Amino acid sequence: MAQRHLDPTDPTAAAGPPPVPAGGDALADYLRAQATEFLRALRLHRESGAGAHGNGAHPSGAHPSGAGALDRGRGRGPAPAPDGPVDAARALRRAARRLSGTLHTFQPLLDAEWAEAMRPELAWLSGTLALEHAYASRLDRLLQALHRLSGSAAFPAQQAGRAAPARAAATADPAPVAPLAPSVTRPSPADRGNLTVGAAKAGALLDRQLTLARTRAHSTALQALGSSRFHAVADKVALLASEVPLKDTAAAAADLRPLAAAARDRLTDAVAALPLVTAGNPYNAQALVHGLSPDPAPHPQDAQWHQVRLLLRLHRYALEVLAGTDAEDADGADGTTDVRLLAAGEALDRHRDASEAAAAAAQAARTPRIAPATAYALGVLHADQRHEVEAARYAFQHSWRKEPIRL
Repeated sequence: MAQRHLDPTDPTAAAGPPPVPAGGDALADYLRAQATEFLRALRLHRESGAGAHGNGAHPSGAHPSGAGALDRGRGRGPAPAPDGPVDAARALRRAARRLSGTLHTFQPLLDAEWAEAMRPELAWLSGTLALEHAYASRLDRLLQALHRLSGSAAFPAQQAGRAAPARAAATADPAPVAPLAPSVTRPSPADRGNLTVGAAKAGALLDRQLTLARTRAHSTALQALGSSRFHAVADKVALLASEVPLKDTAAAAADLRPLAAAARDRLTDAVAALPLVTAGNPYNAQALVHGLSPDPAPHPQDAQWHQVRLLLRLHRYALEVLAGTDAEDADGADGTTDVRLLAAGEALDRHRDASEAAAAAAQAARTPRIAPATAYALGVLHADQRHEVEAARYAFQHSWRKEPIRL
């Protein structure tokens, strides 16, 4: 590991310009590479079978009535779907995100009409394909939190699913991760007994609601992949793989660094607007008061943090273009990996997941005519996820303000 002695108070110190200016040709090469990845993932998705899971089964592998949680708990759930279609859909989303983000950052160098028409279509496709996975992850997160809070053991299927990654992590080399805040305060034994009464029904309610939402997202994704709108996007990406519509001949020799620096500046400005001093506490009581209020509107600060997450992604994609790489662990401009950006991105991903899970728990608690014990369990679950939101904010500010370390 080599450490650069930079100013730790400068959040942009890790994103220095490359020694050789990257021109429009580098942008064209990057766009062609991502278009090729898009087409490769599309072909793999079609070869692996129709739909997101290829076998036409219910996307969650659970009974629509909500009894799927109990079946999974008894170990009688259906066999998991093959990973091929899931990996293909993930690669398709990844390529679409990078194409859309790159078009946004470097649009002045591209044909304006083409970029304006292409970018929202790619964003639509990426967002549509991501919904099913988001609902599945949200349900898994909430069910695990319910079992953790109630003190009961996790579902056997969940224990088996976590055993393999745990064994792999034990044998792998340690990787740098964002520091975690202290563990969340658990309910007292008396409260835990009351929580256990409603935890099972709360889990079944969440399973019904999120499984239904996932089923609808699955159907929406199937319709999108078979629509004329998607075929038009695929045709444009196929053309992009062979020819990039630059604005003019001068764009091929243009320096990309000013546009990449503008993306970096937008990120630093958005981070500067965040209450990082308040987020310096692991659990911000003032934020929790707002987050636990009966107001159904989202927490007023969540949108700011989500925007920072999107801007951080655009900044990383711009660095990939400058470095001439399309790897998932994008290298920095000097051929090294900025660990701080990776840790900050992971913290913001956890922030997004926890805030959306808290909103799902709050929405379930508003279901008419549910038992008081069920509503209580959902309220505790909502508070737990808002604590996770504050822990993710703490982890982000802790990693963002550290001196950049490159590998």
